Amino acid sequence: MDAQGRGRADNIDPADQWVLNPNTGEYELRLSPSAAQPPVPGPRRPSSGDGGGAAGGRTRQPAGQSRQSPGARGTEVPAPRSARRRGAEPEAPQGRRAARRPVKKKSTAKKVLLWTGGSMAFVLVAVTAAGYLYIKHLNDNITSVSDDGAGTGGFRKDEAINVLLIGTDKRTGKGNEGYGDSGSVGHADTTILLHVSKDRSNATALSIPRDLIVDIPDCPTQQEDGSQKVIPGSEGVRFNTSLGQDDRTPSCTMRTVTELTGIKPDDFMVADFNAVKTLTEAVGGVEVCLAKDIDDPDSHLKLSEGTHNISGEQALAFVRTRHSVGFGGDLSRIGLQQQFLSALMRKLKGNSTLSSPTKMVKLAEAGTKALTVDDKLDSISKLKDLGLELGKLNPKNLTFATVPVVDNPAEKVKSTVVLNESKAPAVFEAIRNDVSFTDVKKKQKAAKDARAARLKGSKAPASEVRVRILNGGAVGGSAQAVLNWLQNDEGVTKSENSGNAPAALSRTTLEYAPDQAAQARRLAAIMGLSGAAMKPGKSVTNSQGLPAMTLTLGKDFKGAGVSLTPSAKAPDVDKSTADKVKCAG
Repeated sequence: MDAQGRGRADNIDPADQWVLNPNTGEYELRLSPSAAQPPVPGPRRPSSGDGGGAAGGRTRQPAGQSRQSPGARGTEVPAPRSARRRGAEPEAPQGRRAARRPVKKKSTAKKVLLWTGGSMAFVLVAVTAAGYLYIKHLNDNITSVSDDGAGTGGFRKDEAINVLLIGTDKRTGKGNEGYGDSGSVGHADTTILLHVSKDRSNATALSIPRDLIVDIPDCPTQQEDGSQKVIPGSEGVRFNTSLGQDDRTPSCTMRTVTELTGIKPDDFMVADFNAVKTLTEAVGGVEVCLAKDIDDPDSHLKLSEGTHNISGEQALAFVRTRHSVGFGGDLSRIGLQQQFLSALMRKLKGNSTLSSPTKMVKLAEAGTKALTVDDKLDSISKLKDLGLELGKLNPKNLTFATVPVVDNPAEKVKSTVVLNESKAPAVFEAIRNDVSFTDVKKKQKAAKDARAARLKGSKAPASEVRVRILNGGAVGGSAQAVLNWLQNDEGVTKSENSGNAPAALSRTTLEYAPDQAAQARRLAAIMGLSGAAMKPGKSVTNSQGLPAMTLTLGKDFKGAGVSLTPSAKAPDVDKSTADKVKCAG
């Protein structure tokens, strides 16, 4: 939007005209009986003479006439009820039932869950969906940078979602220079890997400590002029240097997370100090709880024991403090940040924000200005789609956890941490396998029971199992290695190597026809396949013209004879859920 168009739109508060209809869940225009229709903020319409002047093609219409909705020309919007009562629409005669059926009210809880999520990013993507009031303006607010091929290419609605949320320590903005290193280039100071299950029944927000010692890989990076540059990697350095240091971009943090966890993020979102201040002010503050008094001169936080409503500078001080809680380190601060994000989610869940047009407009503005996203999330439409997926979550099934770590044994003065090798791999594997860290809904349990039932029943002899083996993402030579093992060690002689699969798969699958179920159960027992790996379908013809099952080795294949049954139980780690208040101290 140019300065001419922006100046006109800035004189209008969209919240004065658009309100949330509790019956439909949609925003509608509401005017007083005598008021003329004001212009709606949005893209300017070019005039026929000057290519889009200050008037922008907007017109005023008397109340009672139909008007166009913002974002769709030619779509009629009914006149306000007050206008209809003045004669625009006759009332039904007395004694006769009105033909119009009453509008069925949507469940308030369902409407709330549609818009809420479990972290700052949940809030940002959810509230931007309200931005259809002036989409062009909000699109201009969004800053995006390339993911440099480090992601999956963007989230998909029918798959599990992994979003990397990065809070930087960059001190841009009024008042922020007083926090710590005022000259910081913006490191990955607060990082959360948000995993949302495929069925949207649960999610895990995994915090990655900034002082964790990791290996940062080489990072191909797009420069501002469009050229490519490979930023050399580093071994044995703090995780937070994966961003900012040596001109590294968020895509390098993505690569570092993949290297660390084996999980490739779909997208990333980056927020700086100002995001905390503007978002909390937009929602009217969030409620946090302290188990003791805090007076931290470094973060400027001074709060007494008990619950407090915090926003703006005080909210930023809360998520920045560490010296006055726990052991005074970064791990203690992570606990505060998780409590803050849970509180922010609960504030939205209370619906006081969603029912306030003024707050919704403020959130849309704050959210789009506060974020830097990857180039696969560079529009309101894409952010809205992600927000709707995240909004399907129930807060009680959103788990906050931290990567298990121990003090760095190489240091005399402990300032960094390393992976807890006895616990961390199990956490990463659980997320990769879409395992919930909380008790999930009954329908997910029913789905798990159905998958487990595929393994129950009689098993055919190994000599009767007929199967084609395809490589669908495993290490080269895996199909032949499995063939040799099955034929020589397991007696599955009616097997053959059928080369590469048409497409790569993340997980190994066994497809079979109904009359091959007994064969499938035998092969699953030999291979160590779970019920989830078994895919009821149809048989195919092998090289001899006979019906056969199809075994496709996915990226999870670990070698011939190695069981592929993942643990269905989440590891035991310290955790909290977004629906409960946890006092920090």
